[in-house]
Amino acid sequence: MGKKIRRILMIVLLLIFLGSVASILLALYQYQKNDRLYAEGTANYTRIQTAAPAETGPAGEEEKVLAPIVVDFAGLSAVNEDVTGWIYCEGTKIDYPVLQGADNDFYLHHNYIRESSSAASIFVDANNRSGFADANTIIYGHHMRDGSMFAGLDEWAKQEYYEDHPVMWLLTPEQDYRIDLFAGYTTSADADTYMIFHENDEAFLSYLDSCAKQSDFTSEILPDGDGRYVVLSTCAYVFDNARYVLHGKLVPVDSAGGAELP
Repeated sequence: MGKKIRRILMIVLLLIFLGSVASILLALYQYQKNDRLYAEGTANYTRIQTAAPAETGPAGEEEKVLAPIVVDFAGLSAVNEDVTGWIYCEGTKIDYPVLQGADNDFYLHHNYIRESSSAASIFVDANNRSGFADANTIIYGHHMRDGSMFAGLDEWAKQEYYEDHPVMWLLTPEQDYRIDLFAGYTTSADADTYMIFHENDEAFLSYLDSCAKQSDFTSEILPDGDGRYVVLSTCAYVFDNARYVLHGKLVPVDSAGGAELP
């Protein structure tokens, strides 16, 4: 009887072990598939800007500022008309198309070619107006264990990382923006951080001031309530329903899709 029980236990443990191995292999396969998809997207729909972004010319005169990459939005739109932009941060893994769907569920579970995916997409809150027209626009991305999508947002909790990466870029078919980052912190999924403001009013200025005061890093950027802003959000694992967010101001530059505006 004892041998029979031991044999059953060994079989159960073996099945558990095999199940764990299968889960790990499946996760690795999904990570590799996701990496290939977005690497191909970057190769097919973007290229490095030949004119490097610069604020001033060699003699001190003003020069046009262009986004550091060029995006083929016509090609992307042919693949998926929900593509609304491209987010890029030099020296990081953040280099992805940005989607906006009819709800906040579809692109939480699907990639930019509409396939079911654990990594899913970087996407704009469905309650925001299109074209980043609101005072603040919320952009979500998964915190993937391989460091992809928005997993790197919590790196900005370190002052030195912020100083090395003080800006991101948001490219759209109509207008490109430099994202001047000014705050990053851990918060809750149901915090006031996720309030959407359609207009720049006193309540919005108070909101920005509150966000800046929570920041893990110190920035010389002082949000004044003018213009438009973004909130970048991903999961954090420090408490239940924790999130890490970055706030940035959208600064229009002289390009759209990376190409110089006429």
